[in-house]
Amino acid sequence: MEGLLGNERLKKGLAAAFAADRLSHCYLIAGPAGSGKRSLARILTAAMECTAGAGRPCGKCLQCRKVLDGVHPDVITVDDPAKKTVTVDLVRKARTDVYIKPNEGLRKVYLFPRAAEMNAAAQNALLKVIEEPPDYAAFLLLTEAAERLLPTIRSRAVTLRLAPLSEAEGVAELARRFPDKGRAALADARGRVEGRLGQAMGLVGEGESLAPETQIFADCFARRDRLGLTELLVPLERRKREELIPLFEQWTELLSGALAVRAGQTGRWEAAERIGRSRTSAESLRALERLRRAAELLQGNVSPGAVCGALQVWLAE
Repeated sequence: MEGLLGNERLKKGLAAAFAADRLSHCYLIAGPAGSGKRSLARILTAAMECTAGAGRPCGKCLQCRKVLDGVHPDVITVDDPAKKTVTVDLVRKARTDVYIKPNEGLRKVYLFPRAAEMNAAAQNALLKVIEEPPDYAAFLLLTEAAERLLPTIRSRAVTLRLAPLSEAEGVAELARRFPDKGRAALADARGRVEGRLGQAMGLVGEGESLAPETQIFADCFARRDRLGLTELLVPLERRKREELIPLFEQWTELLSGALAVRAGQTGRWEAAERIGRSRTSAESLRALERLRRAAELLQGNVSPGAVCGALQVWLAE
């Protein structure tokens, strides 16, 4: 399963399910941030839509390519990044849409990138449809906290629990992507983010320097300059998601450094020291969690414009 590293036992089980055409209508994909939940969701969705027969997902047929490019009309993301929770209205809208047959695919796949952010009403609304869905409907629930979902939802889903990459797996992949970097530096990057490849790549790729946008973010966040943050984020709405994800991950690394400063440690960057001196631990932690959510949304089907717009609201609170 190209695109998902590690988790060999899980991948072997899924490959057997694909070969036997035993795909569930509901999967609960659980794991820490950066563990590959979005990658696995894309693989599952492509397998559901693939028209190649054997060897699903082939990654080459038209349906696979549309899924992997994030443009398949029958893959629906159920979320509103401007809201703190996934509301019952969003779930009811998706529930109504379920009974409209697919536009062109074999299945209609509903992706919930913040499944644990559904309140009880939203979860109960979802439960009604996953109990007896149309045979073409599928649901992928992504979360870092599966225990926050109702037991009745968990019991109706196949749970796929992802683990961070081991040191050997993480360092090997980083070495493949960054052949000019020493093993010690790669191992340090992998260890600092506990095996989360996306964040480790951001650390290695940026090295010890901060992107210009990060310098501006640090300055505005430290000074509580809401207008400055808005002026920073508005132009970023036009960036590609591949550019924004590493940038937001560097911002989270910066805030993690600020939290370390508040705990009495030495910051990796002067900008982290500055934030640590001017913002409370609670403020930095809240911003860090929202930036992580933004990166997760970008890895789904949420547009950069919507995510940057939501961040303008989240970081101003």
